[in-house]
Amino acid sequence: MAGAIASRMSFSSLKRKQPKTFTVRIVTMDAEMEFNCEMKWKGKDLFDLVCRTLGLRETWFFGLQYTIKDTVAWLKMDKKVLDHDVSKEEPVTFHFLAKFYPENAEEELVQEITQHLFFLQVKKQILDEKIYCPPEASVLLASYAVQAKYGDYDPSVHKRGFLAQEELLPKRVINLYQMTPEMWEERITAWYAEHRGRARDEAEMEYLKIAQDLEMYGVNYFAIRNKKGTELLLGVDALGLHIYDPENRLTPKISFPWNEIRNISYSDKEILQLCIGNHDLFMRRRKADSLEVQQMKAQAREEKARKQMERQRLAREKQMREEAERTRDELERRLLQMKEEATMANEALMRSEETADLLAEKAQITEEEAKLLAQKAAEAEQEMQRIKATAIRTEEEKRLMEQKVLEAEVLALKMAEESERRAKEADQLKQDLQEAREAERRAKQKLLEITTKPTYPPMNPIPAPLPPDIPSFNLIGDSLSFDFKDTDMKRLSMEIEKEKVEYMEKSKHLQEQLNELKTEIEALKLKERETALDILHNENSDRGGTSSKHNTIKKLTLQSAKSRVAFFEEL
Repeated sequence: MAGAIASRMSFSSLKRKQPKTFTVRIVTMDAEMEFNCEMKWKGKDLFDLVCRTLGLRETWFFGLQYTIKDTVAWLKMDKKVLDHDVSKEEPVTFHFLAKFYPENAEEELVQEITQHLFFLQVKKQILDEKIYCPPEASVLLASYAVQAKYGDYDPSVHKRGFLAQEELLPKRVINLYQMTPEMWEERITAWYAEHRGRARDEAEMEYLKIAQDLEMYGVNYFAIRNKKGTELLLGVDALGLHIYDPENRLTPKISFPWNEIRNISYSDKEILQLCIGNHDLFMRRRKADSLEVQQMKAQAREEKARKQMERQRLAREKQMREEAERTRDELERRLLQMKEEATMANEALMRSEETADLLAEKAQITEEEAKLLAQKAAEAEQEMQRIKATAIRTEEEKRLMEQKVLEAEVLALKMAEESERRAKEADQLKQDLQEAREAERRAKQKLLEITTKPTYPPMNPIPAPLPPDIPSFNLIGDSLSFDFKDTDMKRLSMEIEKEKVEYMEKSKHLQEQLNELKTEIEALKLKERETALDILHNENSDRGGTSSKHNTIKKLTLQSAKSRVAFFEEL
C-alpha cells in the first residue's frame, strides 16, 4: 500500500516538473518554422533559437516582429514572450526580419545567409513600393534578381515568355508605361544576359549595392511635430536622424548623423529602441571589429577565395568541355562533308560510266547508219548509170527519163551530204566518249584520294594539367581542407585590385545604360499616371540631384548642429 502511494507521488511529481509550452510560428522571407517554447522564455531565448536554426551569426541586424491592431512592434529581448501584447491563440506568429540596415552591404554583411535574407526583404519592399525605385533602376534590379534565381542566361533554355509568371517590377512602373509584358521581358533579359558568370550570392550582393543608394532604403518613418506644431516626418536609418516634409519622403530637409546625437527623448519606446540600435551599430562600425566579427570575416574571405577558385576550376572544365564539343562537332562536320564528297564522287563515276556506255552505243548506231547511207548512195549511183545506159526512144520517155535522172542526182547528192554529216557526228561522239572516259578516270582518282586521307586526332582530348601554383584541395571524410600559398594571396590581391578597376568602369557603363533605357522608354510614358514620388524624383534629377544618398546627407550636415536644430524648430 505504501509502495503504491509512493509510486503515485513520484509520478505526480514528474508530471508537475514538465514545463508548460506554447507553439510559435516563425515566418522568414522564404520559409516558415514552428517551435515549442516554454512559458517562461524571454524574447532572447526564442530569438537565439531561431538564429541557431538558421545558422545565422550576424544577429545584430535582425529581430522578431509581430502585429498589434494593424501596427507592428518588435519582440523585446529581456521581456517574456507571452508578456508582449501578442495573440494568445496558438501558434503565436512572429516575422523574422532585418530591423537594422548596414551602411555598406558589401563591407558589413559577411554571411551568405545574411545577404540572402536582406536581398529577399529589400526586393519585397521595392516590389511593394515601400522603397521608391525609378523605372530604369527597377529593370536593372530585376535583371540581377533573375540572375540570382536562374543562373547564367541560356537562350536555348530561357526562351521568350520564361519570365511571364515572375513578379519583377513594381506595379507602379508597369502602369506608368505603354509597354507589354513581352517588351519589359526583352529589356530585362538584355541586361540579364550581361551578368553571365555571377553566382547567386554575387548577383544578390549587386542587387543590394544598387538598392542601398535608393533614397528610401532602410529608412523608418514616424510622424512628429516640432515646437511650433508643424507636422513633419522623422526618418531613422543607419546614418542618423532625418527630418522630412510629409509630402516628400525622398529628400530630407535636415539631417543629424549619429555621431552628433548624445541624447534622444521621445515617448514612443519603439522609436527609442530603433534609434538606440542604429546609434550603437553606427558607433560599432567606427571601432575595430570584435574577435567574433574578425573570425567571421576571415572565414568569409577563405570561403570566398575557395568559391572563386572552385568557379575558376569549373570555368576551366567548362571551357575544355566546350572546346572538346567544338572539336567533336568539327570532326563530325568534316566526316559528314567527306561522306557527301564520296557520295558525289560515286554518283559522278556512275554518271560517267553511264554516259560513256550511251555515247559508245550511239556512236555504233551512227556508224552503222553512215554505212547504210553509203550503201544506198552507191545503189543510187548504179541506178543512175543503168538509166543513162538505157536507150530512150521517144521524146516523152527521154523527157521523163531526164527528169528521173535529175531526181536521182538530187537524191544521190542529199544522201552523200547526210552520209558526210553522220560521219562527222560519229567522230564527235568518239571524241565525247574519250572525254567521258577521262572524266571517269578523274572521278576514280578523287574517290581514291578521299578514302585514303589521314585520320583526325581522338575525340576526347586529354585535359591540360592545372598550373602548379593553384592550391590543392584534399577531401578527407566529410571535411574539406585547403592551404593557401603566398602566390595565391598575391594573385588574389591582384584580382581584387583588378575587380575594383573593372567595377569603376562597369559603374560608368551602367549609368550610361540606365540613361539610354530611360531615354528609350520615355516616349512610352503616360504622364497622367505619374505618382507624387515619380514627380519628386524627376524634379531632383532635373536639378542635378543624382548624387548618392550618402552625398546628399553629407551636404545637409555642412551647417553646424545648432543652426540645423534652430532650422528644425522654425519649420
